[in-house]
Amino acid sequence: MKKIFVIFTAVVSAIGATILINGCVASKLVAKKTGSQLWGENCIRCHNAPSPADYSSAQWETIGMHMKLRANLTEDETNKIVAFLKGTN
Repeated sequence: MKKIFVIFTAVVSAIGATILINGCVASKLVAKKTGSQLWGENCIRCHNAPSPADYSSAQWETIGMHMKLRANLTEDETNKIVAFLKGTN
């Protein structure tokens, strides 16, 4: 029984390490992306995104908060996308 527990623990640890390492790689890739890249990858894939000039900076802030929840964006992704949209106004 103890041998099975040791094997189980080793397997779970290996799976956890793989998830952790892959998660870090994905996070690093996202960190390198610009707001315009993230906007294109996340916003346009679901709907026709409006022109950045269609809304004011304050409105983009509100839209960003809403879409963070709807699109399951991270805080960093949301901030980059909103900064990009506000910067084009």
